Amino acid sequence: MKALVAGRGKLCCDIVVLCERLLSTYIAPFDLQQRAFSSINGSDQEHITRFDGKKQVVDSVCQILEGGLWGTSLENALSKYNESTQSDLMISVLRKLKDVNLAINYFKWAERKTNQPHCPEAYNSLLMLMARSKNFDQIGQVFEEMSLAGFGPSNSTCIELITSCVKIHKLKEAYDIIQLMRKFKFRPAFSAYTNLIGALSTANKPDLILTLFHQMQELGYEVHVHLFTTVIRVFARSGRVDSALSLLDEMRSNCVDGDIVLYNVCIDCFGKTGKVDMAWKFFHEMKVHGIMPDDVTYTSMIGVLCKANKLNEAIDLFNQMEHNKRVPCAYAYNTMIMGYGMAGRFDEAFQLLEKQKLKGSIPSVVAYNCILTCLGKKGKIDEALKLFEDMKKDASPNLSTYNILIDNLCRSGKLEIALKIQDSMKEAGLYPNILTVNIMIDRLCKSQQLDEAWTIFENLDHNCPPTDYTYCSLIEGLGRHNRIDDAYKLYEQMLEAGVTPNAVVYTSLIRNFFKLGRKEDGHKIYKEMIRGGIIPDLTLLNTYIDCVFKAGETEKGRALFEEIKNYGVVPDARSYSILIHGLIKAGFARETYKLFNAMKKQGCVMDTLAYNTVIDGFCKSGNVNKAYQLLEEMKVKGHPPTVVTYGSVIDGLAKIDRLDEAYMLFEEAKSRGVQLNVVVYSSLVDGFGKVGRIDEAYLIMEELMQNGLTPNVYTWNCMLDALVKAEEIDEALVCFNSIKDLKCIPNAITYSIIINGLCKVRKFNKAFVFWQEMQKHGLQPNVVTYTTMICGLARAGNVLEANRLFDRFKKSGGVPDSACYNTMIEGLSVSNRAMEAYLLFEDTRLNGCYVNPNTCVVLMDSLHKAECLEQATIVGAVLKETAKAQHASSSM
Repeated sequence: MKALVAGRGKLCCDIVVLCERLLSTYIAPFDLQQRAFSSINGSDQEHITRFDGKKQVVDSVCQILEGGLWGTSLENALSKYNESTQSDLMISVLRKLKDVNLAINYFKWAERKTNQPHCPEAYNSLLMLMARSKNFDQIGQVFEEMSLAGFGPSNSTCIELITSCVKIHKLKEAYDIIQLMRKFKFRPAFSAYTNLIGALSTANKPDLILTLFHQMQELGYEVHVHLFTTVIRVFARSGRVDSALSLLDEMRSNCVDGDIVLYNVCIDCFGKTGKVDMAWKFFHEMKVHGIMPDDVTYTSMIGVLCKANKLNEAIDLFNQMEHNKRVPCAYAYNTMIMGYGMAGRFDEAFQLLEKQKLKGSIPSVVAYNCILTCLGKKGKIDEALKLFEDMKKDASPNLSTYNILIDNLCRSGKLEIALKIQDSMKEAGLYPNILTVNIMIDRLCKSQQLDEAWTIFENLDHNCPPTDYTYCSLIEGLGRHNRIDDAYKLYEQMLEAGVTPNAVVYTSLIRNFFKLGRKEDGHKIYKEMIRGGIIPDLTLLNTYIDCVFKAGETEKGRALFEEIKNYGVVPDARSYSILIHGLIKAGFARETYKLFNAMKKQGCVMDTLAYNTVIDGFCKSGNVNKAYQLLEEMKVKGHPPTVVTYGSVIDGLAKIDRLDEAYMLFEEAKSRGVQLNVVVYSSLVDGFGKVGRIDEAYLIMEELMQNGLTPNVYTWNCMLDALVKAEEIDEALVCFNSIKDLKCIPNAITYSIIINGLCKVRKFNKAFVFWQEMQKHGLQPNVVTYTTMICGLARAGNVLEANRLFDRFKKSGGVPDSACYNTMIEGLSVSNRAMEAYLLFEDTRLNGCYVNPNTCVVLMDSLHKAECLEQATIVGAVLKETAKAQHASSSM
């Protein structure tokens, strides 16, 4: 009886609620309302009164809570309502509130007032509020209290918590909530798991999915074939074939039978990752298990075969599918047409279109779009335009058709026709979308028609606002063509428009500022990005580090490399290549070995660039054997050595006089078809020349020119230096004239080499002629040139000219070396200018340069002749000290 009464009371309450809803939407005449209420008996009227009273209390409590800040006065106001701590009333309040923090304060207050723990429904209501407001800051504390009370969230609450996160794309937060529930030994709802796995599969998060999947199995949930299919698809699409196959094995071991959807997914996903044999295996296996391939199966398999360039197999399968098939599958036709197009077999593609028509199926716009795409990729623009006109008989071109055609026209440089197509698009009632605009702007920028791109950008209206890609294309185009200030203004406009710049925009700005030598602006952009909360990707960081090293900021480059890890990014082979190359340029090649070991320890996959950089570092640090070893490793691992690889090792070997090995490597490079450049030839010329193997150096020079290469000034300098060292001065002069005849402009080093050679054979007058010619061409002599010329003039007895040159050298900021000082002191002494020679002697000692004993003897004789006895005594004392020092060092 009590149960019946309770049931009747609940029924009456439901009726009252229903009446209230109806009355809120429809206001009946007053007499009808009176009649309706008069038909309710006295007991029911009491329920209504009680319900209205409860509703008033709930509204009043909510008004108090939302009326001010939490504090003593607010708590006192709540205390006036004795019912405010009752569970059912509190649950109603929680369901009505919108502020989580306010609800938690009320929740805790009610618990303190009653000194009783809350019921499960109260906790679930609080959690549902968190789900509605998307505020999960204190969910861990709520879970902990529920765990201590011995109960957990209901299934509906759990599902609502996860669903609310999924709706706002906070998938990691949803994942963390489930892990938090597991921590407190709660059992997350089955649908909570499946909803989150579905969302994570769209976001391509295979590792998180696998964890959730295994948790479901641990909890004893029945994992059906559809869930296996979802998880397998994610792993297969990510290229993690082994993991996908393991899941398939696990599915079979759990006696879960695969269905046609699973097989279709496997064929499509494994095929797209290049595993064609595996796709075939699944195609045949499904027949063995009594599952007949459907149109999706055939279409997927045909698509896989076409992409793998196995067109004949695709044709056989297509014909097998079409056999005795009355209604053709449009998707299969489109896939096969695309396959013919990709292979450049357009006649067969058009024949298939006609065959489709004969079977009573009009080709869709998709089929035509497939052929248009392929014609564009093959550069057959005229054929594409003709097809565009022909297709209108069967299908109306859609937005994609116009975008494909415009893209292909822009790529081939036919921008005027592309603009006409864009106008015809509007005439057809289709208006360019942002994709069309992006294609136009991107292609115009790449063809250096920046003003036209800018015009399109400025004419955009509010119906087609620019995206980050639009801004990015234009910013990159402007920056690449040195209009970096315009690019920066556009970046500022982007910020004002509320479009968040992506890492590509920042990469472009940083790279182009540094390229123009404006490194401070480049640093400023990077700082702005970090302040804006944009997390740099590895491409941006690599670009920035490369720019910093090229700007000569070696230590900053090192520091930035270490910063990569702070952003949760792992340096790749390119990161290490940039670091090693920057350090080599700065003279720190010896660090290559340490960094190479760090790369191996981290498991970096070495590409050709990385190998070349490390090999160059080893060669420049003298570790040529290790470089040679890496060159062999490159071949084994399928990275053919390039001209840069061979050039580095040949140069390294030549510099340590292992010339026969260098020449063998040189011949090997030629035999492998590597196009050798002037740098490689120059290394051999320099190497052979330095050890006096002049004939071989000449042969290398001759081969260089026979191969159509032009020796640069460095090559000629190597040859000249070799001839001078061999004292073949006449041959060196002939070589010097050849430089001019071959339109190669000599530099300061060229003149220094020839002047030094002429001075060596005491042809000082001829050397002075080259000195004057050098200055006539605006070339500034270096320290070696000055020293060589000064010494030559002094030894030839032209002390006056030597002294004048010596003074000019010092005034220009040059620092004479010991040889220069000694020569000048001797020259002045011999010319009876004893006091000038003595003053220079003092200057020599003051600058820490060594004075030869012979120079001291010549100077002493000159001072004695000039009766400068005091100065002669000082020089004699220096001579004795020098003799003692030499004696002491020899006895040791």
